[in-house]
Amino acid sequence: MATSDRVPESREEDAWLSDEQLKQVAPAETEPFQAPVPTRMVSNGEYMPHPQTLEQKRVEVRVKEIAEKAAKKLNMSRRKFLESTGGLAASFLAMNEVFGENLFAVGEDELHEHGHDRIHGPPRDLFVFDDQTHIVRTSQNTPNALRALAQGPGGSSGTAGFAANPFNGVGGNAEGVDELGSPWTPWNPDELRPDAPPNPGPPTTIAGEFHLGRYIQRLYLQSQTSVSIISNANFALFTPPGSTQPRPAKELSESLQNEILTGWQTSQARDFINRQAGSTRALAHGQVYPGPGNIVDPLFGDYTQWQIENMQPDSWKGYNVATAASAAPGMEFTRWRLDDEVIAYPTYEIIARNKHQLRQHPGFFNICIHKGLSPSPDGNVATNNQPEFGNPDDLVKVCRDWPQFNWIMYHACFRPSFWDLQALLDIEQRQGAQEPTVLRDSDGRRFPNIRWTTQFAQIAAGKYVAGAEPTSRSPSSPRRLHNLYAELGTTMASMIVTFPTVFAHLMGQLLHYMDEDHIVYGSDSVWYGGPQWQIEAFWRFRIPERIRDKWGYPQLTERAKRKILGLNSARLYGLPTGERHYRDGALPRYARAPELQPGGRLDAALTGVGYPTPVVPALSPADDRLSQIKSWAEQMKLGRSNTRDGWYRV
Repeated sequence: MATSDRVPESREEDAWLSDEQLKQVAPAETEPFQAPVPTRMVSNGEYMPHPQTLEQKRVEVRVKEIAEKAAKKLNMSRRKFLESTGGLAASFLAMNEVFGENLFAVGEDELHEHGHDRIHGPPRDLFVFDDQTHIVRTSQNTPNALRALAQGPGGSSGTAGFAANPFNGVGGNAEGVDELGSPWTPWNPDELRPDAPPNPGPPTTIAGEFHLGRYIQRLYLQSQTSVSIISNANFALFTPPGSTQPRPAKELSESLQNEILTGWQTSQARDFINRQAGSTRALAHGQVYPGPGNIVDPLFGDYTQWQIENMQPDSWKGYNVATAASAAPGMEFTRWRLDDEVIAYPTYEIIARNKHQLRQHPGFFNICIHKGLSPSPDGNVATNNQPEFGNPDDLVKVCRDWPQFNWIMYHACFRPSFWDLQALLDIEQRQGAQEPTVLRDSDGRRFPNIRWTTQFAQIAAGKYVAGAEPTSRSPSSPRRLHNLYAELGTTMASMIVTFPTVFAHLMGQLLHYMDEDHIVYGSDSVWYGGPQWQIEAFWRFRIPERIRDKWGYPQLTERAKRKILGLNSARLYGLPTGERHYRDGALPRYARAPELQPGGRLDAALTGVGYPTPVVPALSPADDRLSQIKSWAEQMKLGRSNTRDGWYRV
């Protein structure tokens, strides 16, 4: 590329576009029309932006027409109007018209009168319980692909190393454009602009984009969230000293020191937030590390029991796809499945034997499991169709065997990994669709086959027929599983703006099979910024009448939305729903809290190893079967592995 005539340190010099390509583009800020919802693709200079699609052009024309008329009536400039809530309403109206569906509840009165956005927007008395949120420990501050996905192309994503949508056509995902005609549409443009905030931001507890301070600001001060669960993810590989090759952990300390947030750190963040607020605003997940080896860990002893004694979990979070299961001491951790009686069931027994915790933590028997959003191990489509990667084959047995637990499947078992085009291809039976494109239940009803989610919903309803999904090994589900729930984190965020047709079918099927009492909302914030945009979009969303009539889906009513957004989780966690129970207290002054300053108590906890030292190991609660497992695991130590990590001289 010829750059000799480019001004040093200019945008043109920094761009990867050729001189010929630069002649075909213009700086995004010079675009004469800036809509609240993007109507064309913007490039960060590392690739050529796609031309504006026909649908995007039609949306832009209608937004201009609606905005011009409304601005005149309000005696203000069109630009000023587009910066108001009326401008956002104009965009929703235009999208409904162009796509021919009433996807978003919005009225023309919202264009003209201040406060009328509340008519179709979330009511002020809405109780919101966010079932899935994330914080990253302060010691980790690296660019995040999920943030880039939501922020879209621009300076922030480019500086973070993302020149294109990091999930489009990757890991078994189909490659192409979303329903807005773009390969990379921003999800949350009001909050995540092309060049700000940075990804990941400053490496401090207070100001880092994924750290505790920004979490408090986005969740409690900038959204309608009443209560949130702080989650964690035990995806961690360990690189031994002297080696450059990471491997699965062989003991818990190796995994905990490398995770984005440990269970103990989660509880420390929860306790700080609730002290500052003077009320219960945050709950904390304990971590599911199954397997006999994790009952006799060399540092923690029984790690599940250790967490109960040292962090008092409000509920539990596990990942089948994570290498978190220890078959025996010293062995590399592996993926696992929920219905494994040797690997998983001993951990459930430990939780069950601590049922006294329910008095102080009513959600203690809620087992939240990451199911879905799973890339294929070899990059090919559907080669991950097994419980260890998140498919629902293990649910029938585990839900029956452990009826005292509520099994909450995060992401509603939606298989595509953050980019939902494959589901759209299947629903509309386009080129590239995977067979079978419809799934028949035991009543003979047929619905579009949304990979893993349709099967999961049929299993929950007691309507799944073995073999209906040909690559599945799930048994039939002859009766309803009342202790099985669907959670919407990321699944909703990745659809509701960019793949609304998929979201309409997904919600229709969940409502049909699981009913409005068994679906819970989660935002997966702070990956995608704050959650208010998701709350707004979900409250306004409607399943189009055309889709409901064809497939017989229920309506997504206001009552159902209130249950999904908060009331269902309040029931699962034994919490009140009145606004008076949830105060901000000192949360607005979080940036001045001594605990969060460099070297402060909580800052130190979030920059440390992830657990208090010295560690006092925990013993398993007395039980004949657990004692047998522990004895067997201790005996396994005699057959230690002599394999060493690192390098030796030859």
